[in-house]
Amino acid sequence: MGSDRINEVSERQHLTGFTREELIALFEEMGEPRYRADQVFRGIHERRLTSFDDMTDLPKALRDKLNEHATASSLTIESKYSSVDGTRRFLMRTADGNPVEAVFIPTENRNTICFSSQSGCALNCDFCLTAKLGLLKNLTAGEIIEQIILVLNDVYGPGVETPHGTNLVAMGEGEPFMNFKNLVKAVEIMADEKGLFIVPSRITVSTAGVVPKIHEFAGLDRRPNLAISLSAANDKLRNKLMPINQRWPIDELLTAAKTFEKTLKRGERFTFEYVLLGGVNDSDEHAEELAALLRKYDLRKVKINLIPHNPAEPLEYRPSTPEQVKRFKEILEANGVSAYVRTPRGRDNYAACGQLAAKQEPNLVQTAGK
Repeated sequence: MGSDRINEVSERQHLTGFTREELIALFEEMGEPRYRADQVFRGIHERRLTSFDDMTDLPKALRDKLNEHATASSLTIESKYSSVDGTRRFLMRTADGNPVEAVFIPTENRNTICFSSQSGCALNCDFCLTAKLGLLKNLTAGEIIEQIILVLNDVYGPGVETPHGTNLVAMGEGEPFMNFKNLVKAVEIMADEKGLFIVPSRITVSTAGVVPKIHEFAGLDRRPNLAISLSAANDKLRNKLMPINQRWPIDELLTAAKTFEKTLKRGERFTFEYVLLGGVNDSDEHAEELAALLRKYDLRKVKINLIPHNPAEPLEYRPSTPEQVKRFKEILEANGVSAYVRTPRGRDNYAACGQLAAKQEPNLVQTAGK
């Protein structure tokens, strides 16, 4: 975007989605020195400023020019919801009015922000509340990044250094691999050492199984960690639970997973996520079937995240009992599979996995084992 382009746009350009190199090119075409671009980049990403007016190291004339043709903020926080366990859900709106949700999950040694890649989701997974929204839009790289900035500013204050590292998970609204280009660009910008400096190794991207993009992801030089939502070890059940399986069935998905595994470095692993649905996919036989599937494809650098279903109206599913979750995990481990149970966070305020659907009321569904 050069000087001509900055003057011709009908809507202001969101500079949060510009790489440092793109900002430098823009400022040079505007007749501004290169270091001004660095100041703006640092202002947005390192100092987490959402207004050019707050970048007082810039001349007022430049701030006025930027305000006329660009913006450092396009999202607004509409509502915030706090859970009894400290989890915070943020309901935001894009400039064109679509909902975006991000979740802040505090723990003792690190914080995790779950961010969205799309507004809504097109995949229609049967156990996921987000599916009820349908797909509303792909988020821009700037909209993806700004979620992180707004959450950190709300929790710690604008520009205040965080007490410990921040991990990111692309597990909010949407299928990240169906917005691949913007996701990868956002990851690149967030990794910049003059900005947020959240490196790819601290980011996990979850996919429901967009096979071509798993192959493309495997070829990236610097990439986040990968998590693949599985939730069934046979096509019949997965077709029902996750309709994307009808497009890319388990054989294609696991073959892609094996290709990805071959690119991992020593000590690296990737994850299969398995949502445990009471009486649906959580039996001893299902656990044995899952272990056999991993053996069939010789997947060794993998761990299984077991996620007890997070119930919510109008979903018909219920979580597995704590006893069966423990049993499922033990069967996997007896078969040599690394398995972990993800502790539910934010169930009471629609902040948990599979619950993001722009809800503005508390979750009234009682959950087993609470």
